Amino acid sequence: MKFLRFVNHHLISINFRKIDHKFLLWSYNLNLNFLTSMKRSIFNDNNNISQMKFLSQTEAIAVDQELFNEYQFSVDQLMELAGLSVASAIYKSGSLDSFYKPPRSVLIICGPGNNGGDGLVVARHLKHFGYQPVILYPKQGKGQLFANLVNQCKRMDIEFINNVDNNLDRYELIVDALFGFSYKPPLRPESRPILEYLARIDHQQKRLISIDIPSGWHVEQGPPSSENDQSSTPIIKPDCLISLTAPKKCAKYFHGQLHWLGGRFVPQSLARKYQLNLPDYPNDEQCLLINFSK
Repeated sequence: MKFLRFVNHHLISINFRKIDHKFLLWSYNLNLNFLTSMKRSIFNDNNNISQMKFLSQTEAIAVDQELFNEYQFSVDQLMELAGLSVASAIYKSGSLDSFYKPPRSVLIICGPGNNGGDGLVVARHLKHFGYQPVILYPKQGKGQLFANLVNQCKRMDIEFINNVDNNLDRYELIVDALFGFSYKPPLRPESRPILEYLARIDHQQKRLISIDIPSGWHVEQGPPSSENDQSSTPIIKPDCLISLTAPKKCAKYFHGQLHWLGGRFVPQSLARKYQLNLPDYPNDEQCLLINFSK
């Protein structure tokens, strides 16, 4: 009997060791597959990135107009999709730099145009994602669309402020949604204090995120040429750039940490017509990482 108990004990022990071994191997493969999937969802392995077209101002406007006129997208449709992709990119940046993780305080600086409308949508989604957004909106956009976007944010208890005299140092993430690709120099006097604030940001303590175009930059030629000329446009240096639809030519002058592509709404026929060579978005992702430098 003792012998049988000894044999049974060791057989059970051996079987459990086999099961443990198989379980560990299964668990390892599962984790490996999960990490690989996560890597693909953050880092796009598609080599089309190197072939992607960077748009001129004229091309960017033409693509936008064709989306509205030929493909019958409405402005608020594209704003919602663009804003969601920007908010998603900010959230995903937290896996690469913990500074971007919620519940950070976020200042979203919105201009009166469509770029500012994107910023209002971003604020709403960031609130859903667990951040603490506040909107600086010195000059509001005209029309019912912008009134609706403001109302939606206020209904979510998102605070609005009107000028840079408020204590802006308390914000950890700053989203630049001031100017879009329709911007042309010179800088208007009322916008100068905002760009001066953005140009002074301590990048060790904060992160600056620009939507599509860093405000004050030329859409094709990049940042203003002289930093020492008091009459020139203050030069902002975003840590993160989120290009929409396709990168603009100024993105070639971006040397920040993170460059994302968002705005997953371009029909393939339109992409072919303008030879955009857009990379494939992985799975159901709303954004993909173009470049990451530590």
